[in-house]
Amino acid sequence: MKKIIELKNISKSFDGEKVLDNINLDIYDNEFITLLGSSGCGKTTTLRIIGGFETPDTGDVFFMGERINDLPPHKRNVNTVFQRYALFPHLNVFENIAFPLREKKEKRDVIDQKVHEVLDLVALKGFERRNVNTLSGGQQQRVAIARAIINRPKVLLLDEPLAALDLKLRKDMQQELKNLQKATGITFVFVTHDQEEALSMSDTVVVMSEGRIQQIGTPVDIYNEPKNAFVADFIGESNILDGLMLADRLVAFSGQRFNCLDSGFDPREPVDVVIRPEDVDIVPEEKGMLKGVVTSVTFLGVHYEIIVDINGFKWMIQTTDFVDVDERIGIYLEPDAIHVMKKSEYSGLYGDYSSFSNEFDELEDPGAEEAESEEEA
Repeated sequence: MKKIIELKNISKSFDGEKVLDNINLDIYDNEFITLLGSSGCGKTTTLRIIGGFETPDTGDVFFMGERINDLPPHKRNVNTVFQRYALFPHLNVFENIAFPLREKKEKRDVIDQKVHEVLDLVALKGFERRNVNTLSGGQQQRVAIARAIINRPKVLLLDEPLAALDLKLRKDMQQELKNLQKATGITFVFVTHDQEEALSMSDTVVVMSEGRIQQIGTPVDIYNEPKNAFVADFIGESNILDGLMLADRLVAFSGQRFNCLDSGFDPREPVDVVIRPEDVDIVPEEKGMLKGVVTSVTFLGVHYEIIVDINGFKWMIQTTDFVDVDERIGIYLEPDAIHVMKKSEYSGLYGDYSSFSNEFDELEDPGAEEAESEEEA
């Protein structure tokens, strides 16, 4: 694929605090790439540097091989859809979308043709004369996207555009955005803190933390082959245990030896062992590779989410089989359920569900990401 954007050794600080720390990233033609991370990780600043709204302290930004550090936003072949859609309240849908073309002094018939083309693309045909203030959040978002793509930029930057939508509409728009990217061939650079959103929409996911890129890969690679404990914990649920690599494809943890698929580690090298909750099989206690007692059971419709105390370490297991609190069970692990990672600065910080509660996720401040954008701006 053709490389469109290159970020080379990008660093950026605000008020003496480093927000980006030596970022290197390549973005390719016709790619849907997502910058994923929690509030304050630097993803919005990365987006703003690509768009020209911020200038890096050190490093270079290249567009189609040309250095553009000092090129202002309006001269870059890049458009942005912000969290706040910034529609013109005194203009109707047609005029909001047509605004960039009128600024370029396009002919009237060209404007009519292009506006109606993008109205079809964003499923707003027939809304031309509607006042934007009467539209739903999802419809306003479509208008903002239509306005951003009407000049067919090479790159569209999207800064948490789904954050203000309710869950059902958000999921609908995820699919619509993915389809729109494929239909237009425009490279989409999408910012979110929502792991499921990133995995479901993206060709490439860039996981960020503390101003650094932790891992770049396809959604499948990021989920199945996390590089460190931070990525493993941030992308879905993970049991992360201290282990010892005894030999190629043989690892010890929780007082037992297990066959695995990993190799290339030093003999007896300390490692982190990741086991996804859905990859654990529950068996009778006497048949288990490991044994424990159930401390919590939560019914989630499709499956049960249970917490099991195994030698003082709290595992999460997702299963369709019902077990009860205080029941003693065994667990069985296939070799491909075990993923071995190098130790990192994040080792020991994640993976034990002693204090786990679904309520923690539900209580996360929905305005935190917006606050990050405002602080970084």
